[in-house]
Amino acid sequence: MKILHIISGGEVGGSREHVISLLNMYPKEQVTLLVFQEGMLSTEAKALGINVIILKQKNRYQISVLSQLTKYINHNHFDIVHSHGPRANLFCSLIRHNIDSKWVITLHSDPSLDFMKKGIIGKFFAWLNIYSLKKADLILAVSDRFADMVIEYGVSEDKVYTIFNGINFDAPDVGFDRQNFNLNETDFVISMIARLHPVKGHQIVLNALDKLKQKHNLKLLLVGNGPIEDEIKHQVEKMGLSNHVFFLGFRKDVDSILGISDVSVLASYSESFPLVLLESARVKVPIISTDVGGVKKLIDSEDKGWLIPIGDEEALRIAFEDAIILKAEGKLKNIGIKLYEHASSNYSVQHLFNAINQAYESLLK
Repeated sequence: MKILHIISGGEVGGSREHVISLLNMYPKEQVTLLVFQEGMLSTEAKALGINVIILKQKNRYQISVLSQLTKYINHNHFDIVHSHGPRANLFCSLIRHNIDSKWVITLHSDPSLDFMKKGIIGKFFAWLNIYSLKKADLILAVSDRFADMVIEYGVSEDKVYTIFNGINFDAPDVGFDRQNFNLNETDFVISMIARLHPVKGHQIVLNALDKLKQKHNLKLLLVGNGPIEDEIKHQVEKMGLSNHVFFLGFRKDVDSILGISDVSVLASYSESFPLVLLESARVKVPIISTDVGGVKKLIDSEDKGWLIPIGDEEALRIAFEDAIILKAEGKLKNIGIKLYEHASSNYSVQHLFNAINQAYESLLK
């Protein structure tokens, strides 16, 4: 079985980690990664010995690359073409009738929200995104909710599989301690690893912090960059949170950031099955998360973390206070250990690899 994975190439978050982890499980002669731009993804893949093809575009709207893509797929006789993300999905949909390969999509995010706050052009691209899904042979949704959503978009139910994300749970290298950030052990440190994008819910976290800043010594580490960075920085200054919120930008040492945190928080309005939560579990750091995507499968009981309603800043404030009390009682780390035990047993990259291979084999029968 020959497999081609296609993705734009500019990814730095969960989808990048997903693709790299998955492809690294295969014999190198079996898989190829094709991207439309060089970046961290292609660099990491090459370093692991994964075959990488780059079909460069002058800009993301240059569709002349489609003929090159079609020729490459047909010339190499791939059994499976597997796309990730709106651009790759759209390009595959446009050449669908010109290739013999079976086409699989992994749905990493809600296509209706991928172009949030982009106006009319954003709505058009969201429509194209959803249109592309209907032409694939198989959709791999990373949560049951996403599977239901795709079916509601008009994709046939027999084309939709739920396969949860997975990561390598080997002990990570945690390279520094709190002193690197002028933090001390009495600080209650919260990490939020997310693109600075409206869908991620940063404002909710700031509002909850604002209610607690006089009572507790809170420090929020924001890891990531994105289109609303200036807006969030302005809000932090306006709310008097400058001594509580630290903008760390994009980081490759996420495990180290999580390792000095008391909890990690995910406040998104929509997610699939966020890899950052598995990364938190890997270093045994408790999670406070909105009830999005498949998160309920990971935090399936109160002894593994906090699950709060979407957009509920009061519930988030209460969860922060609960975690602060548990830290003072010496019980917070127990939640992280329980989370690790559950996650490592059920959401390893080996589980992901086996499930996707079974889906491929079923499709090729």
